[in-house]
Amino acid sequence: MSSTEPRRTALDALHRSLGATMTDFAGWDMPLRYGSERDEHLAVRTRAGLFDLSHMGEITVTGPGAAALLNFALVGNIASVGLGRARYTMICRADGGILDDLIVYRLGETEYMVVANASNAQTVLDALTERAAGFDAEVRDDRDAYALLAVQGPESPGILKSLTDADLDGLKYYAGLPGTVAGVPALIARTGYTGEDGFELFVKPEHAVELWQALTKAGEGAGLVPCGLSCRDTLRLEAGMPLYGHELSTSLTPFDAGLGRVVKFEKDGDFVGRAALQEAAERAQENPPRVLVGLVAEGRRVPRSGYPVVAGGAVIGEVTSGAPSPTLGKPIAMAYVDAAHAAPGTSGVGVDIRGSHEPYEVVALPFYKRQK
Repeated sequence: MSSTEPRRTALDALHRSLGATMTDFAGWDMPLRYGSERDEHLAVRTRAGLFDLSHMGEITVTGPGAAALLNFALVGNIASVGLGRARYTMICRADGGILDDLIVYRLGETEYMVVANASNAQTVLDALTERAAGFDAEVRDDRDAYALLAVQGPESPGILKSLTDADLDGLKYYAGLPGTVAGVPALIARTGYTGEDGFELFVKPEHAVELWQALTKAGEGAGLVPCGLSCRDTLRLEAGMPLYGHELSTSLTPFDAGLGRVVKFEKDGDFVGRAALQEAAERAQENPPRVLVGLVAEGRRVPRSGYPVVAGGAVIGEVTSGAPSPTLGKPIAMAYVDAAHAAPGTSGVGVDIRGSHEPYEVVALPFYKRQK
């Protein structure tokens, strides 16, 4: 097998049997869509969708020094994460640039699982391994130990409840608990990247097909459909959630991305990037960086990543993500724009779409917020 051959998840044959359009994503062969992207998107917003997210990178950190290592290696205060809880955080370079955004689950007294984006999993693994020097902790690559399925949407709690006796009602957002789903041992996490309520199920790869089939059967009456990466992108865009490689990169610090709140200067001890991030925080106060805003099209043309944002004949920013929004019925985008043009309702802002300046309305993120 050549190194350029894409990796396949445990559900690969099943996706193909469902007629999925497959695509190479971060070195993995992943389902882009099964039928209509719009139908899959709307199913998650109104009913439920089932995703294969087995391309995400799981890294386990264990040992008496696990919390201390993670506090040093990441920008968040991982030592304060309670047992069974999860936290959104980032790993930065010494210069403050974002290497990846992560979710860290505390699975035991001295056991944590770090979930990295597929495209950065090796980078994160290498950085954690390097930063572990001198700590009484072990960093383990568990990417092959897990398959990851996600059930997202308003009907997802009901669907999952029919297959597990785990206490889903007591499971808070950004928490995880071990349980059994359809007879399969799983870590059940209430996290997601769609803007809807939902669950992510970490299981052994050999149990993935059986669990997918059980969820599909349990969701039949509730309108559950299989969903690909394409609608996952439009769902997270509507929910104003940043995606690495678009809104986040090594050329930006968390403060540049408007996510300075994830950096915890008050935690004990040094951490990688602390000095650079303190400078970035001060800089952001004195001279606000470009601000991440939402843009809603007045016309029909779709803005894409990299397109210039313009006002008064000058470039004032750049689109990071853009797509037609099935929920709003209009093209939308996230963009970094100069602070002077960032207020919702700012007039005269447009996107340069192949030489034509298309008018856009500046709005606050997110574009969509579910009714609790």
